[in-house]
Amino acid sequence: MLYSVILPTYNERENLPIIYYLLDKTFNEAKLEYEVVIVDDSSPDNTLEVAQAIQKSYGEKHVTVVSRKGKLGLGTAYIAGLKAAKGERIILMDADLSHHPKFIPKMVELMNQTKKEIITGTRYAHGGGVYGWDFKRKLTSKGANFLADFLLNPGVSDLTGSFRLYERRVLEQVLPQIQCKGYAFQMEIIVRSRKAGFSVGEVPISFVDRIYGESKLGAKEIV
Repeated sequence: MLYSVILPTYNERENLPIIYYLLDKTFNEAKLEYEVVIVDDSSPDNTLEVAQAIQKSYGEKHVTVVSRKGKLGLGTAYIAGLKAAKGERIILMDADLSHHPKFIPKMVELMNQTKKEIITGTRYAHGGGVYGWDFKRKLTSKGANFLADFLLNPGVSDLTGSFRLYERRVLEQVLPQIQCKGYAFQMEIIVRSRKAGFSVGEVPISFVDRIYGESKLGAKEIV
């Protein structure tokens, strides 16, 4: 089975080689077939050149590069990545090293065992955590997740998390319906998936705030 990792990038030239190395190491050690689809939105720091260099080093079998003109948004980046991806299962994650690939085998194992169509990494279940955020940001994020779960009732502890493993058919059905832009689409995709009858499992993860570059989160997207 082929796993496709979709990595949207904007000004990630320092992080991209590191996250790709960790992905390659993780998949090889777990003996899983993989490809990485890098979707770059005309990064002014020349992230595209770094992505093309990675593709040249590791080969087109493992690396696909999608270059888009302008900063077009996270949701549409995932749609573009899905169109280019060949895998039966799709992993969505950040390229800024906040999501460590070491959790991917646990996600795969849980999906295989439970047959759930979505496995999401959670910062807020036992064993998960957030590192590099101040208390105010942690409180805001956790409070927003609690409120969203209470109002929308999807049964997920980390509704705004962006590190997830999907069966491809879920994204093919749900992504075209998404209306939210930016990081709010993470909530909508879970809510719509649950309404469509898909089930969700959770794996505790450690979220680490970015080391290199600036966050893509605006003030309204801090959660």
